[in-house]
Amino acid sequence: MLRKRRIEESKVAIGEGLEGDVIANLLDQLAVKDAINNQDVVTITPNWVNTNAPQTGTVVGPESLRKLIQYIKSQKPARIVIATGSAGAETPQVMQQTGYQQIIDDEEVEFVDLNYGPYQEFEIDHPKLKTIKLNKLITETDFLISYTQIKHHEEATVSLGIKNIALAWPPAEIHGFPKAGQGIHEYLHQFIAEMGKLMPIDLTILSADQAMVGTGPSKGKAVDVDLVAAGTDPLATDVVGARLLGFRQQAIQYLHNLIRAEIGEGDLQKVNLLGLPLDQAEKKFSQIAYNHEIILDKEGILPLHLKAKQK
Repeated sequence: MLRKRRIEESKVAIGEGLEGDVIANLLDQLAVKDAINNQDVVTITPNWVNTNAPQTGTVVGPESLRKLIQYIKSQKPARIVIATGSAGAETPQVMQQTGYQQIIDDEEVEFVDLNYGPYQEFEIDHPKLKTIKLNKLITETDFLISYTQIKHHEEATVSLGIKNIALAWPPAEIHGFPKAGQGIHEYLHQFIAEMGKLMPIDLTILSADQAMVGTGPSKGKAVDVDLVAAGTDPLATDVVGARLLGFRQQAIQYLHNLIRAEIGEGDLQKVNLLGLPLDQAEKKFSQIAYNHEIILDKEGILPLHLKAKQK
């Protein structure tokens, strides 16, 4: 990993209500303000996979992104950078068609298109790729935020915070659109896990203001659940996001691999869970998404693995 996470404690907070207001409340619960100083470069990577409107559940909402920027600005860091690389279209086209360009202009923050350099090269353990070139911004970043929708995904099973970073940062200039030209998608779960090992995510924000079920990243059903989960441990936060979609940790190969590699905490019994109880969040999400109650943690937080019954 390039550096240690700024907040080492594994904390995940869940809230319900209007997305922008909920995010600020959750970040207060996580003590994010105490973790950012006036010398920091804070980089926010939102999920801007293509030009589909935010109402489709494909990309994050512009106004909630504005509120996140404003929250970070209140801590007066040295730089705030919005940085991502769209896989479905040129990133500036996504920015214009979905309203993000206006937000960036209004808030006077920096933007970096991760689909292009200048690059720095890193070694990874992947069947197709032994090295990965990433925009050099990653070496300048002190506090990295992954902000994305909660989605099923046709290849990655789920699209959450770690996957958002893993696919936003590789440059389309090298890998093509949709970043499949060099073998990322041939061993996708291994690639996501390797990126999770390499890149420290200091804050993950998972929105179900417009989540996506059925399939993703852009062809599924949008569901407005009015839930947000945020956490300081990217693995623990993604395990919570997977729970809302009906999956335990070991059902998602890249999460399982990262748990085995001890990159963060995968056992929710060992995570400081704040805000709305997980079982209530699972109930609300499933009822709205499927009109059917699915509560994996109904009898208490499930362990990392089921223990064999004594005969």
